[in-house]
Formats: sequence, C-alpha cells, structure tokens
Amino acid sequence: MPHIDLPAGAPGILGPLLFRPETAGPLNELAEVLLRGDNSLTRGERELIASAVSQGNDCHFCQASHSTMAALQLEGGWDVVDAVLGDTETAPISPKLRSLLAIAGHVRDSGRAVTDADIAAARAAGATDVEIHDTVLIAAAFCMFNRYVDGLATLAPERREDYGALGRMIVEHGYVGAVAPPER
Repeated sequence: MPHIDLPAGAPGILGPLLFRPETAGPLNELAEVLLRGDNSLTRGERELIASAVSQGNDCHFCQASHSTMAALQLEGGWDVVDAVLGDTETAPISPKLRSLLAIAGHVRDSGRAVTDADIAAARAAGATDVEIHDTVLIAAAFCMFNRYVDGLATLAPERREDYGALGRMIVEHGYVGAVAPPER
C-alpha cells in the first residue's frame, strides 16, 4: 500500500508522476535524454544499465520495467537481459558494455567507488568519455528513481508479463508525454 494517496492502479513511478505532474515533466525529460536520446550506446544498452542498477538497489518495479524495455530493444532480448542480471562477467555482451556496467555498479554503491582503473578499463574496451559520462548519470539517476519509487511504497506487479504493455508504450512513444497528467 503506497504511503501517500497515489492514483489508484498506477504502478511504480507512474503513480508519483501522475500525483505530481510538476515534477513529472523534468523527470521524464531526464529519462528521455538519458535512455532514448542520440548516443553511441543503443537504447537497449542504456535500458540494461538502468535495469542492472535497479536490480542492485532491489527496486523491483524499475528493474522489471527497464528489463522489459531492454529486452524489447536488444538483439537477443530476454536471454541477454537475464544473462546480464544473472552474471555480467559471463553474459553475451561486449567488453565495453561489461566495463560500463561495472562502472554503473560502483556508482550505485557510491560515486566515490568508481576508480581510475574502472575508467581505464572502459576506455581500453572502447568507451568514449560521453559513454562513461552517460553511464555514470544513468546510474546516479536510477538510484534517485529507485528511491522515489520504493520510498513511496508504490505498487509493483510481480509478473514479468505485467510490464509488457508499459514497455511497448515507452519503446514506441518515449518517456516524455507517456504519462498524461490527470485533469485538475
């Protein structure tokens, strides 16, 4: 049961976004830029970073929803997502993505946990400064999003298939405008 009176039936971050549209706009714009804007990392790769950070933060809604969006956009779909969430070291991903996921995991623990060696490993695997920057910002933003969702005790459907419609809507239409503010 949510801690505050959120719109009935709106799961995860959708409830707080509908509750407070004044903050929904900037949050959705941030997600749009980070996860869907022009970038040398694919949309699926960026969603996978968000999912992995959310899994590490034990935020079921964000992990499940962003895993769905990653699976819909990655070659290999759910097999790749499940492999990464199971063991990044053995997952069928590029060395560059593996090194960026390691950086994201360190950011999740503490921004100060990212080391010069982590950055050097990412660069050696082909990561650009923009990719490193965006990985750090995705990880930091998802720590905030995870705490927003869980701090209000939002609804989080348990079954993977419950996230399909939301995932398809975001993949097709994006984050900006995906959640219409309620009539006031």
